[in-house]
Amino acid sequence: MTTPPRFAAPDGARLAYRDEGAGPALLCLAGLTRTMADFDDLIPHLPPLRLIRMDCRGRGQSDWTGAATYTVATEAGDALALLDHLGIARAAILGTSRGGLIGMTIGATARDRLRGLCLNDVGPEFAPGGLARILDQVGRPPAGRTHRGLARRLAQSPGFEGVPPSRWLEQARRHAVETPAGLGLTYDPALGTAFRAGFGSGPVDFWPQFDALAGLPLALIRGANSDLLSPETVARMQACRPDMALAEVPGRAHVPFLDEPEAVALIHRFLKGLA
Repeated sequence: MTTPPRFAAPDGARLAYRDEGAGPALLCLAGLTRTMADFDDLIPHLPPLRLIRMDCRGRGQSDWTGAATYTVATEAGDALALLDHLGIARAAILGTSRGGLIGMTIGATARDRLRGLCLNDVGPEFAPGGLARILDQVGRPPAGRTHRGLARRLAQSPGFEGVPPSRWLEQARRHAVETPAGLGLTYDPALGTAFRAGFGSGPVDFWPQFDALAGLPLALIRGANSDLLSPETVARMQACRPDMALAEVPGRAHVPFLDEPEAVALIHRFLKGLA
């Protein structure tokens, strides 16, 4: 694949993005340590639209700018700067995990830029078990020396069922690099420091940002075996937003890949509702 273009964030950081297709704009924002490649499997299932993806700062082919800059608020500003760079006044957002928090923040701080938000396995609060797992893992290099070895370990991930070995090998190649010294990260290790500083000292509370989405189209995809988004949190989200479209993906933990039939159907329903 060709090297993606980059744009300048407000602080001058150069951030990678892709802008493909034509029509209504859908901005896809990946999870904490992930890149725009996370949405590759979804692309064949999307209707005609303008698909915009980005590597958040410190990830993938974007600049590494240091732990102090790896905040949800800064990354929300970066996403808005990308829309400005592309001349897009309003866009819908599909946000996976951290990307969903960024989407909620944009809804709370720049509501006029957001047409609607589809969340992938994330809500306004985190289940303690899932948060503890992320706090333990983020910033640490993957164990092992090869993508194939990592794929075998990923295949043992709790909560994922019926995933073929080829999918785990794809995941390993996307989220780790092979080096002579072993596997390396595709993101700045300082992201671990930033995440622990921002989310390691108490409960996560994005309920004010979630409440600020009132009146905007909203959808939620949940992995049926997710350890980060609990059924109780989903029920509270539904109570606040009875109009929220919801799909649960069986055999998936955190996070669904987004090409599962349940996820694809929900995304199509969400996009159709924007019209």
